[in-house]
Amino acid sequence: MTSSADELLDDLSSAQRLAVVSDAAPLCIIAGAGSGKTRVLTRRVAWRAATEQLDPRAALVLTFTRRAAIELRSRLHQLGLHDATAAGTFHSVAYAQLRTRWSERGLRPPTLLTHRRPVFARSLPGSDRTTVVDAMAELDWSRARLIEPDQYPAAAEAAGRVPPLPADRLVTAFAAFQQEKRRRRLVDFDDLLVLAARDLDADPTYAEARRWRFRHLFVDELQDVNPLQYQLLETWRGDRPDLCVVGDPDQAIYSWNGADATILQQFGETHPGAEVIRLDDNYRSTPQILDVAQRVLTGGDLTRPAWLAHAPDGPVPTIHRHADDRAEAAAVARTVRDSRAPGTRWSAQAVLVRTNAQTALFQEAFAAAGVPYRVRGGRAFLEHPTIGAAARQLRSSPGRLVDDMADLHELVGDDPTAPAAVDASEHLDILLRLAGEHLSVEATATSAEFVELLEAMVGGESIGPRRDAVELVTFHAAKGLEWPIVHLAGLEAGIVPSARVSRPDELAEERRLLFVAMTRARQQLTMHWAARRTFGERTSERRRSPYLDVIDGPDSTPSDETAATGPARPSIPPEVRAQRDRLGRDRPSDDDPLLVELRAWRDAAARRAGVAAHLVADDAALAEIARVRPTTLDDLSGLEGFGRLRASRFGDNVLSIVSSYV
Repeated sequence: MTSSADELLDDLSSAQRLAVVSDAAPLCIIAGAGSGKTRVLTRRVAWRAATEQLDPRAALVLTFTRRAAIELRSRLHQLGLHDATAAGTFHSVAYAQLRTRWSERGLRPPTLLTHRRPVFARSLPGSDRTTVVDAMAELDWSRARLIEPDQYPAAAEAAGRVPPLPADRLVTAFAAFQQEKRRRRLVDFDDLLVLAARDLDADPTYAEARRWRFRHLFVDELQDVNPLQYQLLETWRGDRPDLCVVGDPDQAIYSWNGADATILQQFGETHPGAEVIRLDDNYRSTPQILDVAQRVLTGGDLTRPAWLAHAPDGPVPTIHRHADDRAEAAAVARTVRDSRAPGTRWSAQAVLVRTNAQTALFQEAFAAAGVPYRVRGGRAFLEHPTIGAAARQLRSSPGRLVDDMADLHELVGDDPTAPAAVDASEHLDILLRLAGEHLSVEATATSAEFVELLEAMVGGESIGPRRDAVELVTFHAAKGLEWPIVHLAGLEAGIVPSARVSRPDELAEERRLLFVAMTRARQQLTMHWAARRTFGERTSERRRSPYLDVIDGPDSTPSDETAATGPARPSIPPEVRAQRDRLGRDRPSDDDPLLVELRAWRDAAARRAGVAAHLVADDAALAEIARVRPTTLDDLSGLEGFGRLRASRFGDNVLSIVSSYV
């Protein structure tokens, strides 16, 4: 092993190091939230290249979003691989393969259908826009699951799906849509995957050449793969064992869209000889955040092994009730403003919501509070003047992309320090990285081909430059991201979980979705809900999400409906109330020895965590502990002002102190 290979292992844990150096093929790495999965995946590619176990030019890293592909390529570049290793999405790699194949065979490429709704709507005459969109979702689900149109009715019924139209009418519409595409020589994104696999199946010689071109396969986020994508992956792999996959079943949140997490969960069984390595350490979130997140994920089942947190202690996550949705938005804006410490950036914070529709009120509240914000979404990137000019320039070029990239720098302007030039340069840099990603897969791509791919596949992804602004993000879009401070909003029954789900598997996915949102936070997490919410012209009373009950007990609504409260507190258990009555103690004096020792412990714990003392336990809670002198965790968790969450984190220390005075 060379010294550079040794350096790739220096800062890894023993479990991470094992995942990097394992000679297993295939290899499956189950990597929990915050476990360093991207680090492990990229280090494994770099370490195997450094030890001459793979040719980096023959390695392909597959993921599901452009943003993730850019991040993977950036990290590989930092590890010394530069542009040798290809990284891209399933669709971009498939499309590049097809474009090359069509060119080699002298075929005129079909047109990529980027806006399907107008074409699909012709298959459902008389249907409104919502019905068409819902029907397209059913089409996407069935194709992702490799379900033929005539199999849809039985498959939808078995999966508990509720079609927007009678199933037989959808079957007719699906078939008509496919026929219309063939008639007009159109292909959509799913067609790219089908055609790429079909090309390999139809021509063994071509398939062998393609498999040799990318003979080392790596897949990130395998829990998000659907059967159609997996079929293509296996077609690309052939009988070669060199496959490494990374994923986390606890972050499987796309089954509604056809993803199948059992492909990851059963990997060891379906791939004979495969090794499965687990990464259970968490290097992102504080122990307090992890404790809350695990309670939500497991429904309060603490028998499941907990993750090992390596981050220092932080404040206990809080739950806040607000009178209505406008009060919630205003309160969150104030909290964001107040949470910004001197010298820190606004972008250190994010507000996460379940749906895009919820962002409107927060945009109003942030504007009123003078808080800069941005709503994550990729369309603004394509509409930026510099990107528009670059796209026009590339589209009109008859040449190769690799030759035309240098000419784009003139779009920045004469003064590179001017604010407009800096902004243009940031956007152009991202465009060039996207071009580099495309060239890593298909080195002979033309500029016009790249523009077509860019416009088709960026979609709603968030790939623009990051401004110093608070980010408004949906739970789903937040996956793969993290911030020091996260505020979750709209945590109400009917939103979290969605009113549209009812089956146990759907509710379990809603739990995982909330878990994903919570574990985006590194240091601080606040949770918010509104007692009334307006939908269009209708205002309804709301209850907070039942998933929060495992954090601090069943919801207790204060009588003052306009007050925003801190964490809701469970009622005092009868046994604790009886103990209070039996002891009959009054509030201890300030010089009570037990209270003095409790304060000393609290202050030391706060210093270690780097937080204010009251975030560990306030004076009133300590006085109540000194008065009651609980002897069990149940007693301690029932005390007003302390609660179950603090008891789970600090209970052993507190009870040890109290035991000397009982």
